[in-house]
Amino acid sequence: MSPGHAPSRDGATNPQPIDFGEFVRRRGGRGALVVQPRMGFSDPARMRAGLLATRAAHATTVGTITLDSYTRVGELRAAGRALAEGVPLNGYPIVNHPPEVTRTLLDGVRDDDFPIQVRHGSAVPAHIFASLVALRLNATEGGPVSYCLPYGRTPLAESVGNWRRGTELFVTLREQGVEPHLETFGGCMMGQLCPPSQLVAISALEALFFHQHGVRSLSVSYAQQTSFDQDVEAVLALRRLCAELLPTPNWHVVVYAYMGMYPVTGMGAYRLLERAAELAVMTGAERLIVKTEAEARRIPTIAENVAALEWAGAVRSDVRLAAGIDSETYAEAAALVHAVLNLDADVGRALLAAFRHGILDVPYCLHPDNMGRTRSYLDTDGWLRWAATGSMPLPGAPGRRRPRVLTSAGLLNDLSFVRRSYDGVPAAPTKASA
Repeated sequence: MSPGHAPSRDGATNPQPIDFGEFVRRRGGRGALVVQPRMGFSDPARMRAGLLATRAAHATTVGTITLDSYTRVGELRAAGRALAEGVPLNGYPIVNHPPEVTRTLLDGVRDDDFPIQVRHGSAVPAHIFASLVALRLNATEGGPVSYCLPYGRTPLAESVGNWRRGTELFVTLREQGVEPHLETFGGCMMGQLCPPSQLVAISALEALFFHQHGVRSLSVSYAQQTSFDQDVEAVLALRRLCAELLPTPNWHVVVYAYMGMYPVTGMGAYRLLERAAELAVMTGAERLIVKTEAEARRIPTIAENVAALEWAGAVRSDVRLAAGIDSETYAEAAALVHAVLNLDADVGRALLAAFRHGILDVPYCLHPDNMGRTRSYLDTDGWLRWAATGSMPLPGAPGRRRPRVLTSAGLLNDLSFVRRSYDGVPAAPTKASA
């Protein structure tokens, strides 16, 4: 039994869900860490087994139901065919499974000491939000930018409208006495090679978008990048910006273990996960999304997820860092956020204008609504730097330092930098031209 988890109340059947955000803030931070897997199975029995194993892990955990790719893009007929033919999916098809099936899955699993979050990845989430409301599943994540630009070609204006309507539907849970919680995925844009200042800015802006449409329980995300010291700057900058900007006290920070090319060796994978946990603990982040030693090869098993949860949950640090430093990351992120907010009082319209004018511009993102004039590179210390800033209003840009010449081989080396560093593999030559 997890040290943070008590048995279900006797006779309780799907008890009233607690506020996911309040639970994490109570259990995480101040040297403690709530850990969470990225787990989803199409078979309800296996999904239930995964949740029970997560709950029983020797760590303070919250549960995850990750949805399948068909559900994410609204291909519900394809999801239905797969279920009918017994074809396993890469996640839980929450819309296609009858509500009573999911209620049975949750029965005796979710309670006051084990909240559950639904994770998806959809720019068209209305059907997902409708299912969550019907099932009283009150925690999920995403965002109008972060679940649009990296994942397909849905126009950004459509995604903003979809997320506005979905968020407003989600907050109707309050009419049932249930507090809805939304986590922004903005701190994970593209997974890698986006300098941290823009990740921090988009995460804060999506949180403001959610709040503007009625959400009062929030979390803001940041994905581990290529430099521990720069990541520390970024998480502290995110905490400071949110303390300055968010109108609700009910928010927390979630760190994601590295989202790019993961180490292929078990030792490398665990070292990288441990570093992510150290980052979260030192910066006061309350929650960590883990990755497993199998990440580079295949979908992890339940046992591998539990091992990762317990490894990360055991990390402790005597060092605690304050969030008041005027770092370069904070200065850049604050400049971006305020430039966007000055465009329109409506955060959704402001985000659209920001991408239209290149005030926000994600490097290496091929979405048609991204201007695509920015580039980034890794410096000799492993910090992510701007090589080209386009129209982004960054303080001191673009001439404050001389970027490395960008080449195709150099880009590939940058993409594999973390894997090579933790697996102990040297860099490849970088003579090829871009």
